[in-house]
Amino acid sequence: MSEKVSARSYWIGYQTILIKEVTRILRIWAQTLLPPVITMSLYFVIFGAIIGRRVGEMGGLPYMDFIVPGLIMLTVITNSYGNVTSSFFGAKFGRHVEELLVSPLPPWIILAGYISGAVFRAVAVGLLVWLVAGFFSGFHMHNFLVTVSVLLLTAVVFALAGFINAIYAQKFDDISIIPTFVLQPMTYLGGVFFSVSLLPGIAQQIALINPIVYMVNAFRYGLLGVTDVPLWIAYAMIFIFGAVLFGVCLRLLSRGVGLRS
Repeated sequence: MSEKVSARSYWIGYQTILIKEVTRILRIWAQTLLPPVITMSLYFVIFGAIIGRRVGEMGGLPYMDFIVPGLIMLTVITNSYGNVTSSFFGAKFGRHVEELLVSPLPPWIILAGYISGAVFRAVAVGLLVWLVAGFFSGFHMHNFLVTVSVLLLTAVVFALAGFINAIYAQKFDDISIIPTFVLQPMTYLGGVFFSVSLLPGIAQQIALINPIVYMVNAFRYGLLGVTDVPLWIAYAMIFIFGAVLFGVCLRLLSRGVGLRS
């Protein structure tokens, strides 16, 4: 009986955190959902429609089609990361994260609630950008299972990374340093706008250290059927990064690092 009560309380706790996150995202939709769509629309116009005419083909595809998966991944990465950093750091700043820490909820439930909220936002924005992309290049879907699984896994990985950023952040400026100086360069150099196969030998080997290369290419395979890296390696890299980040998040949350004053 106690196990049933415990499982039910865990589920209620998880639902509460998730509903709070989803409500927050939808309440300020003009800040959470609309700006990425406008930004990506400008990317499609400038890089796809204007510059794409001069580029021609990339990886055997029209340049407009080629950049669609990368831009969707760019949106998913930045929004899943940013949602957790802003939301969880806000909870720290407002001191109501302490209520979660003293609650009977285990750390993995708290973590799951925040990650699920970030995944909701990433998927919602990714879907909106895909609909916008359809206006410019048509709708493509080579493998539905690969497309959805890579999108969800990528959102989870970067939500976990954002959670670590939020834990260590001491002021609001701290939650923008990593996205600006680390995440953004990694994303732009991760094969969003070009095929890594075009890079010379040593540069290509360096690029393959970047985990975003594997996510973008796996997602590009799901939508268009082309990839610069073997699909199984891409999945392996995503799972490895996800598992490591999950372990780190769980340990930090369990020990209350950066959370208990």
